[in-house]
Amino acid sequence: MRMRFVSLALAVIVLFVAIGGMVFKGFNFALDFTGGYETEVQFSKAVDTEALRKTLEQSGFKGAQVRVIGSSNEVVIRMQAQEGGKRIDGNNVVASLQSAENPATLRDYYYVGPQVGKELAESGLQALIFVVVGFLFYVWIRFELKFAIAAIITTLHDVVLVAGWFALSGHEFDLAVLAGVLSVMGYSINDTIVVFDRVRENFKTLHKLSPLEIMNRSVNQTLSRTIITSFVALLTVLALYFYGGDSLKGMAESQILGIIIGTLSSIFVACPLLLMLGVTKQDLMPKARDEEALNARP
Repeated sequence: MRMRFVSLALAVIVLFVAIGGMVFKGFNFALDFTGGYETEVQFSKAVDTEALRKTLEQSGFKGAQVRVIGSSNEVVIRMQAQEGGKRIDGNNVVASLQSAENPATLRDYYYVGPQVGKELAESGLQALIFVVVGFLFYVWIRFELKFAIAAIITTLHDVVLVAGWFALSGHEFDLAVLAGVLSVMGYSINDTIVVFDRVRENFKTLHKLSPLEIMNRSVNQTLSRTIITSFVALLTVLALYFYGGDSLKGMAESQILGIIIGTLSSIFVACPLLLMLGVTKQDLMPKARDEEALNARP
């Protein structure tokens, strides 16, 4: 808690940087949201996706994304509509990659309309609102309104930072990344509730300590548990990032950031916010609060 003003100031600065990135730079939306063409191609041998991308670029297919699916000789090529709305033909894509050493075969070809992406974005926003409201009511009922407000602010801070990273870095934002961003809320609220639960216990048992001392003790008591739990979760997501393939890399990246940011915010943001909101022992004990209000009457 001694670092609470510094940590809150840093959190606010980074938050505004993330919001600025989303507002002024925007996201690099994938075909899931913008619409475009997908072509699945099978080769007789394993392929280098970067070499295929360069070949497509030289053939006039700008901004192609190549990902391995299934075995190392099967790829999916995703391209947004070309300039002037020019239609992309799957056979032309395969022809540009054809070689005597490694013949290519067209497996599937389809168009993804932008309307689908709009519906997905709206569904994601609705899911975000639903989760925020659900968390707010759960923490309010489980703890107290001040706890709920601090928890929601902390959680939204983590989500905005992860989303801002994708805007600033220019990394592709697809449906898998959206799912990862939503899962960040789960990591964040979990760590925050663990700390808040210890705060509540200490408020009930440590009567002589001030709220500042109780917050500090609660964070220290849960610190090892928070770090160990987050570290184990991080190992799992790192394995997904390195070995899950290109299609899952974006989701894993968002979850890695979410775990790290969520762990730090539960330590350096949640309790300082709770302290700023003026939480006291009476907030957690309705009977004592009512008696105090009764005694205060003239």
